[in-house]
Amino acid sequence: MRKILIAVVFCFLTVSQVFAQAYVDLKLKTAITDRITPLQVVVTFKGEGAPTLLDISALTQAGIINGLTLRALPIAGIVATASQVEALAEDPRVLSLYLNESLQYESDGATELTGVDKARDELAFTSQNGGFPVSGQGIGVLVNDSGVDGTHPDLQFGKNLKQNVTAATNLNSVSGILPYTPLENVPNTDATGGHGTHVAGIVGGTGQASSGKYEGVAPGAGLVGYGSGAALLLLDVLSGFDYAIINQATYNIRVITNSFGTTSDTGTDVNPADPITLATKRCVDRNIVVVFSAGNSGPGSGTMTGQYKKAPWVIAVAAGDKSGRLASFSSRGIEGKGGSFTLDGNSYNWEDRPTVTSPGVDIISAKVTEPLTVLSTQQDIDAMDPAHVPYYTHKSGTSMAAPHVAGIVALLLDANPSLTVAQVKEILQQTATNIPDRASWEVGAGYVNAYAAIDRAFRASAPYGSTLNLNRTFNSNVNTNTVSENFTIDYNPATTATNIYAFNVAEGTTGLEAKIKATGVEGETGNPVRLSLISPNGVRTSAGIPVLFALSYDRGVAVASPEAGTWTAEVSGLNGVAFPEQINGVVNMMTAAGTTGLSDITGHPAEASIKMAVSARLADGLSGGGYKPDELLKRIDLADYLMMGEGIRQFLPIDGAFTLTDVKDRNLLAESIVARGGALRDREHKFAGIMLPATAGKFSPNGKVNRAELSYSLVQALGLQDFALERNGKTPTVEVNGTSYDIEDAADIPAGLEGYVSVALELNLINAYYSLTQGPYDLEPMLHASFKPLQDVTRADFAVIITRTHAQWNAGTQPLSASGSSAAVVASGVMPEERVYSYPNPFSGRTTISYMVPQDGPVQVTVYDVLGKKVKTLVAESLKTGNYSVDFEAGNLPGGTYIYRVEAGNKVFTNRMVLTK
Repeated sequence: MRKILIAVVFCFLTVSQVFAQAYVDLKLKTAITDRITPLQVVVTFKGEGAPTLLDISALTQAGIINGLTLRALPIAGIVATASQVEALAEDPRVLSLYLNESLQYESDGATELTGVDKARDELAFTSQNGGFPVSGQGIGVLVNDSGVDGTHPDLQFGKNLKQNVTAATNLNSVSGILPYTPLENVPNTDATGGHGTHVAGIVGGTGQASSGKYEGVAPGAGLVGYGSGAALLLLDVLSGFDYAIINQATYNIRVITNSFGTTSDTGTDVNPADPITLATKRCVDRNIVVVFSAGNSGPGSGTMTGQYKKAPWVIAVAAGDKSGRLASFSSRGIEGKGGSFTLDGNSYNWEDRPTVTSPGVDIISAKVTEPLTVLSTQQDIDAMDPAHVPYYTHKSGTSMAAPHVAGIVALLLDANPSLTVAQVKEILQQTATNIPDRASWEVGAGYVNAYAAIDRAFRASAPYGSTLNLNRTFNSNVNTNTVSENFTIDYNPATTATNIYAFNVAEGTTGLEAKIKATGVEGETGNPVRLSLISPNGVRTSAGIPVLFALSYDRGVAVASPEAGTWTAEVSGLNGVAFPEQINGVVNMMTAAGTTGLSDITGHPAEASIKMAVSARLADGLSGGGYKPDELLKRIDLADYLMMGEGIRQFLPIDGAFTLTDVKDRNLLAESIVARGGALRDREHKFAGIMLPATAGKFSPNGKVNRAELSYSLVQALGLQDFALERNGKTPTVEVNGTSYDIEDAADIPAGLEGYVSVALELNLINAYYSLTQGPYDLEPMLHASFKPLQDVTRADFAVIITRTHAQWNAGTQPLSASGSSAAVVASGVMPEERVYSYPNPFSGRTTISYMVPQDGPVQVTVYDVLGKKVKTLVAESLKTGNYSVDFEAGNLPGGTYIYRVEAGNKVFTNRMVLTK
């Protein structure tokens, strides 16, 4: 009995000790092990109100003599050593201990993606800036737009909104030849829709109405609103530039942001006599940086809305989404097009392309508060705290992308006020991030990188730019031929049968593009006609219709991998209504036309994948000639190709000291690929490097790459580190026909890479190897799966793998979490994964794709192979809201990974399925 009692008492004491142990968060534990100096710690007690005398006594008994206690919550902030934290963790009065970490405001993600937030937190930048954070302080930015609501808490007139002006250019009200005089000191000049207020908030809103959550890019900048109202005329625009020049000294105006377009001169050459071109040059002569939105007339080529946006001294901004991809609506230039002209006795060269790309999809920023003319959308209500809905809204367009760059320019000028306009433009381009499978005529130099740009503003010698595709001469190329076919449609809304043009698309066509241009006066002023392309099986791809400020002016349509047969170009009006007029159009059909630098791949099993990888700039041949498909992939070449085609940011140590000593003249490449937060998909810049150093201080550029290491790099580039880490220590599996099989050589996977192999297998980035065994009495053979993690990767292997990875990068798909629940897809506006799936997957002959239609409207379900070529359209019709399914018969298709895409209303979802043979 005594032994039992002792045992009971012992158990009671043990349980009491367990419950007395306070929770210590992982970040605090990690910080304790990494440091010997005291840390800032937040202590939470088990009381209801403010810490009691007994709680405070617990602190003093642990040796804590300094701290702050809250007045209503049982919380104290202290500075403690590791031993003091351990002592408090054993105190029964303490509930938890947390590191007093630096938190980031949760904006809409745009400033995280571009590195603005990272730059704000960089102490070295603050030190170089005289102890002040780089915020655009003292830099004047003129917002040449519809107006600004200076009554908004984020844009207060007389504070950060230094001046607010209403244009007064109504020529009909003028009597005599008088000097132009705008109306100044108007608290709210944006009473017609809120476009300019949204733009101003992106540039330099303080975020006051959201406690900093929706702060602009340069909250320290001095904003000058120049409002032209809804009826934007050329004179209004010009008067804005005029005002900037006259008042430059008063407000230190160094930047002008413009989000308007001229739809009548898309695709035309720069005209030095154009008044806007001339006005921008006069501003630039006074060291004012001029930023334009590229336009929303994509995805066709030659759709930048205004030839003045191509002038070599201005910055034209394309729009990307928050996953690092180019927005479909963003205007493009024309491949290889450019020229020269003379102005003021000087010769200038220009290119038909944007300068850089920045976030322009679903951007949350300020909206007009008085009068309340813009009602909140469901998107606002779903995405924002109810308290923020009256002050902010979502908008998309290059109109949102341009002010983001204007804000970054203000940061650069804050860091280095002596920068010239040419230097600012060069810095933005040389520090940009390559956008996968996008050429410079589409995206300019790439996605803007504010962190690297600010570093370059401080350090003129920082060697950025050598990894840019824009600057690169490629060793290998896959060439294309373009055949153009002109057509004319006499558009009449009353006779819809004549508003079409039929044309034939041949087998092997890799791309299709059609564009129209109205010839009459109505078309030049925005006749609301649009162009649609209809495939042989009835799938329709349509352009938009012009609205104010070129928010969706779109008369170009592009289709990748079009099916062969008779296509139809159709012109239609807004709700069937538009002016009759003659419409001229052109259809461009692209086909493959041979290769250069790839003479050694003919007949190789990976020939098609190598061509795909080279054409998409995911890989390149070797400088000595050929691709050498059977050679082993070197680490330096892997780094090079990942920088080319997986959206990896440029990075250099800001102290100028390289961390890797064995890469000679390729320091930027090596430092970028091992830096934390390298991937565009790592929006918060928090994940480890895309590749790891071979040893401390060494990159081993000529070292080999095995399959496990490549899995790590691909998963990091896709921004999926969290999914991999939660699977580490577990045996990877693969599924075949609904049955899960363990990877039998999992023990050979290096420790810490198991999760990466698991994610790579689930996303079908890298294949497993299969074998069959059957005993003498077994009725069926047994399937075995292995990975061969230590097998070195050849250059041909890499081409196959990177094309699969590229498909997943474009799709934005994510693996299942460790709990088995589906994760949200990266891209905005996609359906939850649980609503769209295929089963069985993998499948051998037939699978069923299930999907949900969120609202009545057109629906398309299309299947593609891993190279992006369309296999079959399964659904192309209007459906009611509800759940649907459709069977996919594989037929004679070869085994492998296939992608299916569901488009329903404004929702898009892409997922993968595996066909086994």
